[in-house]
Amino acid sequence: MAELELRNDVYRRPLRTALHRLGLGEGWRCADVGAGGGDVSVALAAMVGPTGRIYAVDIDPGRRDEVATAAAGTRGGQVVAITQSAEDLLLPEPVDLAFCRFLLLHVVEPLTVLRRMVAALRPGGWLVAQEPVTTAGRVGGRPMSMPSARHGDIGALLPALVRDAGVTLVDAWAEAPAGCGPGPVADYLEELTGVSPGDDPIVLPPLVTVVGQAPEG
Repeated sequence: MAELELRNDVYRRPLRTALHRLGLGEGWRCADVGAGGGDVSVALAAMVGPTGRIYAVDIDPGRRDEVATAAAGTRGGQVVAITQSAEDLLLPEPVDLAFCRFLLLHVVEPLTVLRRMVAALRPGGWLVAQEPVTTAGRVGGRPMSMPSARHGDIGALLPALVRDAGVTLVDAWAEAPAGCGPGPVADYLEELTGVSPGDDPIVLPPLVTVVGQAPEG
């Protein structure tokens, strides 16, 4: 199985763990819902190879060019950028994997989005969702917050939401990158907030990863 190439992503380890658990590989069809600039989409494309296909779905039409640029340098599977809201998800074909990360905290109805993702799966296909518990993060011992998010602690509810979306709950866990002083964790936080944490100890919000599987038929 190819390696997940997300070297500068401080949250890459739980995604890598989940994908290895699934055995993702050559020829898979995947949907990256809330794809943004396509970093994960391109990483998935490298893993599925030239016979695979990745649907990079985002509500922002401006993201299409970003995804196309990011995908231009990969020799992996085809990356198809789709402008669509997650609540209205409709793909050209069933997929083996539907994935989202840092998406459900922003949408109006997280369960509706998960049900649309489940509906896009082939029988026996996989759902992987990753969402934070924002207020469990700490900077200098102080709780973090994300006022712009509709559901900043959606990760705390994620296992139940995935189950209620209609798949079998296979696994769920939480991981939180931590650091102190200069380094990737501090850089990530500064990019996110626009404020340098200096030498303060940091525990980023735990990212809850949930793996579910659709019925076989």
